[in-house]
Amino acid sequence: MSIEIDHLGIAVRGLDEALLFWQQQLGMPLQGRETVAAESVRVAMLPAGDSTGSPRIELLEPSEDDSTIAKFLEKRGPGLHHIALKVDDLAATVAQLKNAGATLLNEARIGAGGHEYAFVHPRSTGGVLLELIQR
Repeated sequence: MSIEIDHLGIAVRGLDEALLFWQQQLGMPLQGRETVAAESVRVAMLPAGDSTGSPRIELLEPSEDDSTIAKFLEKRGPGLHHIALKVDDLAATVAQLKNAGATLLNEARIGAGGHEYAFVHPRSTGGVLLELIQR
């Protein structure tokens, strides 16, 4: 089984303000912006490498006051929200984790960039919210 880092999700209060740092100060290119209505979040993706498959930084801004990201920001403030890993077979990985007793936060669904994903609860990963993405 091949596993790679896809992106690091960072909760921000505002995309435009956050992009001032990531784009202007670090010089990272903006790969794209989109709204994921199902998650009540606006997303900006920035590649963190030279190749198409390089890991990315995903900036997450809440689009609703009661969204998961809004609640995260209220409780913890801006910062690292999750780590996302690409897996060869999302369904098999999810089944394996469930069989081992891991707690998943959602069934596989489509998110930013049209990717299929599922989240694993931090209590199952040693304290880190983990997003699994179908390669």
